[in-house]
Amino acid sequence: MAQASRRVGWDVAVVDPDAKALDRMKNEIYPARYGAWDSSIKLYKLGEEPRGGFDVIFLGTPPDVRMSMAVQCLSENPKILQLEKPIFVPLVSNEKIKEMNLFLNEIKNSNTQVIVGHEYVLGEGIGRVEKFIGDKSLGEVESLEVVVRENWKGIFSAHPWLAGPHETYLGFWQKGGGACGEHSHAIHLWRHFSEFLGLGKVLEISAAMNIVKSDPIEYDAASFINIRTEKGFLGHVIQDVITDPPVVFMRIQRKNGFVEWSRHAGPVERIKFGKLINGKWEVSEEEIKLKRPDDFYHEIMHIAKLLNNPKEAAASLVSLRSGLDALKIITAAHNSRVKGSLFVKI
Repeated sequence: MAQASRRVGWDVAVVDPDAKALDRMKNEIYPARYGAWDSSIKLYKLGEEPRGGFDVIFLGTPPDVRMSMAVQCLSENPKILQLEKPIFVPLVSNEKIKEMNLFLNEIKNSNTQVIVGHEYVLGEGIGRVEKFIGDKSLGEVESLEVVVRENWKGIFSAHPWLAGPHETYLGFWQKGGGACGEHSHAIHLWRHFSEFLGLGKVLEISAAMNIVKSDPIEYDAASFINIRTEKGFLGHVIQDVITDPPVVFMRIQRKNGFVEWSRHAGPVERIKFGKLINGKWEVSEEEIKLKRPDDFYHEIMHIAKLLNNPKEAAASLVSLRSGLDALKIITAAHNSRVKGSLFVKI
């Protein structure tokens, strides 16, 4: 995010409670990824940073401490507050519900617009999917499935100072980790296209999960989620932290057309478009080659537009509402899992 912000010429300050983490960013991570350190980026240990005057604050803390930190960020009155995904932990306790409600009440009294870091939905490929599959002449929507199955070894190779999931929130579903939390891009994409295609709001969830429990960790290694909307449409989401090589995939089927979108190492996005014409399928394919930093660059460009008109954040594809909807689905999935995969309302 710092590098993408510098690409558009913004002044950047990075804050962390650990001085070693700041040194690692400056001397190891940033030069390895981008060739050299950008000396215009200012680094501050928590408690020593400047307060106030920022147009955008990005809050990339672990989910379990995010709400309390978000309330502090609101006191600085930024125009935009970006919360990383998932926005918070599953709301399965009164304590966490109370913590979330405190933040939501603070938002009501703030001029700050809040968005969530589900950047997949902002990509060029998803825009092409929307343009094609939004054509109502293709007929009724018959299926919607999204899959993000990706071994999290890539996360740990990018964070070599972590010995494994036990040293981070990732190994604890209660802290927002596991497959449901970490790969919640799939959930967010599903609810986005359900809304985009007029399938109705998500009403209820049925989920089964493969839970790994070994002191001290407890997380869902794989989650299988059935989603039913208020209009009776039924689809599914699959997420795991096991699959290698990864499978990141979405398919939407209409009566006379379909689209398949997938992401591959590189990263490369591949899109297959199908249209039923005179009883035969006509299929075409496109490939979009990206650089990994481009995901965040698209997000920064989106935020730049919102800065010109912050009120548009409420209708953004990464709005606070969309992040809260994704969290409700995650919460309902865990509630359903505990209840033996029964359908539960979100």
